[in-house]
Amino acid sequence: MRRALHLARLGEGYVSPNPMVGAVIVKDNKIIGEGYHRKAGTEHAEIHALKEASHQAKGATLYVTLEPCSHFGRTPPCTEAIITAGIKKVIAACTDPNPKVAGNGLKRLREAGIEVMTGVLEEEAVKLNEIFNKYITTGKPFVSFKAAVTCDGKIATASGHSKWITNLKSRQYVHKLRHSYDAILVGSGTVLNDDPSLTTRLVPFKGLNPIRIILDGRLRTSPKSKVFTDGEARTILVTTKGHAFDRLEAYRKNGVEILKLPGNDFKVDINILLKELGTKEICSILIEGGAQTAGNFFDAKAIDKVYMFISSKVAGGNNAINCLGGLGIKSMDQAPYLADLQRYSFNEDTLIVGKLKYKG
Repeated sequence: MRRALHLARLGEGYVSPNPMVGAVIVKDNKIIGEGYHRKAGTEHAEIHALKEASHQAKGATLYVTLEPCSHFGRTPPCTEAIITAGIKKVIAACTDPNPKVAGNGLKRLREAGIEVMTGVLEEEAVKLNEIFNKYITTGKPFVSFKAAVTCDGKIATASGHSKWITNLKSRQYVHKLRHSYDAILVGSGTVLNDDPSLTTRLVPFKGLNPIRIILDGRLRTSPKSKVFTDGEARTILVTTKGHAFDRLEAYRKNGVEILKLPGNDFKVDINILLKELGTKEICSILIEGGAQTAGNFFDAKAIDKVYMFISSKVAGGNNAINCLGGLGIKSMDQAPYLADLQRYSFNEDTLIVGKLKYKG
C-alpha cells in the first residue's frame, strides 16, 4: 500500500478534478502490475495495473489507495475490469467520498465473490486527497493560504518593498505548490504593486501553470498587466456587478474571462465566489496575496490550509505590512489554530504547514 501511495502522488497536479490514485497487483509475493491515475479523462490506476499484470492478474491481490469506481464517468467503471480480470482480493486504503461511489464499488466487488478489505494506511490515503475530498462533498474548492514573512511577521517594508523575503529554495517550493493547485488567487493590490506572472517556473520539471484568478472589485488593475496580456495561463478577473461593458472589454480582448458577482462596497462575497469557481471544476486555490485579500478569506472562514514561510530577516517598522488583513478576531479565545503541523527547513528559512481549524 505504501508503494501504491507513492505511485498515486505522481499524479499530483495532473488529475484534477479527479483524486490521486495508485494501484499495485501482487501474486505469490511479487508485484506483477502497478499503475497510477495520470490525467483526468484517462484510464484509472487499476486499469494501468491490470494491463501490466495481463493474464497473471487472475487469482492475484489488488492494493489500491481509493475504493474502485463503480459508475460510468469519463471512463468505464473499474469494478467491472477487476472482476473480469479474475482478481481474488482487493485491499483498499479508504472508501470513496464521492456520492456516486460511496461504498458501491466495494459492494459490487463483494457481490462478485471478491474478498474485500479496507482501512490499510487509511489516514495517509485520506490526507493524500484532502483537496478532492472537500470538493466532491461540498462543491467548493479547497483553499490554501501561502505567505512569506520576516521573522517579525511582515510581508513587506513600510515602503512596500518585498523582494526577496525568502531564499531561492523556498521560492522553488512555492512554484511546486503552484503546479499542485488548480488556481492561484491574488487581489488587485498584488497586481498593481508587483505586476507578477503567477506562473510555474522555478521547479526542476515542466510544471503546469495554475489558472490565475484576480480579485478586483473596483477594477483598479490595468488591462496591460502581465497576468492579462502574457497568454501564459487561463486568467479569470473577478469583479462586482455594475461596471460598464466598455471597461471590461479591454480585458476580454486579451482572452480574460470575466466573472461578475454580487458584493457590497465593491467587495466580492467570498462564499458566492467559491461556489461559482466550484461549478467551473476548480477544485483547489492557492492564495498568494495580498494581506487584505487573504484577510477577507480568513474572515469568511474559507481558508483550509496554511503554508507560512518564515525567513531569518527582520523588517521592523510600525507601518510595515502584515501578512493577514481583514477584520480579524476580537479575542484570543476565538483564535483559529493550525493542526496537523509540519515543519520544513530551507537553509535559513522555515516552512510551517497546517490545517486551519476554526472555533464556533
